[in-house]
Amino acid sequence: MVYWSGDDGCFLAEVPELPALIADGPTRIAALQNAEEMIDACVKTAREAGWPLPEPGGRLAFA
Repeated sequence: MVYWSGDDGCFLAEVPELPALIADGPTRIAALQNAEEMIDACVKTAREAGWPLPEPGGRLAFA
């Protein structure tokens, strides 16, 4: 999920499967790119440490 945070003055990208992961950026695209880098780092670290990874939750649907 990506949204504008007036308090932070930037876009925030949250990753539901990794609740502690929130990336920011001056644009939606930058926030998503930063989130992807953080996801890659989290997955790499978890695999190296032998920690379990959460299952992907799938897509959110909006009406």
